[in-house]
Amino acid sequence: MNLPNKLTLTRILLVPVFMVFVSLTSLSGIAAGSFQPTYYLIAGIVFAVASFTDFLDGHLARKWNMVTDFGKFADPLADKLLTTVAFIYMMRDGVCSPVVLCIILAREFAVSGLRMVAAGAKDGKVIAANMWGKVKTVLQMLSIIFYFFGMAIAANVSWDATVMVVGVSVVLCWLVAAVTAISGIKYLWDNRSFINTAK
Repeated sequence: MNLPNKLTLTRILLVPVFMVFVSLTSLSGIAAGSFQPTYYLIAGIVFAVASFTDFLDGHLARKWNMVTDFGKFADPLADKLLTTVAFIYMMRDGVCSPVVLCIILAREFAVSGLRMVAAGAKDGKVIAANMWGKVKTVLQMLSIIFYFFGMAIAANVSWDATVMVVGVSVVLCWLVAAVTAISGIKYLWDNRSFINTAK
């Protein structure tokens, strides 16, 4: 297994680490004074490191000509796992609407399903991510990083700062939903010829 693929697997392994820290506290504890911003800070750092491996594995794979079919499947899978888990916890905090999460999941199921059908076709076609998909992933990751780092800092500053971070995060989540929907529609449209001919 080459280095880019190892970085992809590392990103997957960091998901449960992120879950451990973000599960130790929640936004609902602010009113009771039990919210622990340090755990969100650590969770944010873990998520940021995992997100950086997304850039690094793709960059190295292209630079060293190590692009593999495994990487084409595992890389977006790792991204989906990492970001979806984070948005589920943001929904728990009341920051991410269930509608936003449903749009994200619908897009990922549709795209992943198309990829599976394409891979199982007679010619074994591998459909890589398009530019809109990359923009979607970057925006999702930046929104998540902003929320967890923002909450870790704002909770130690003031209630107004906390409200501001929550408000901005809510707006970012809806922006993510819009870009995610567009990327999914664009992906399916670009591959409509395959869809029409699939049996």
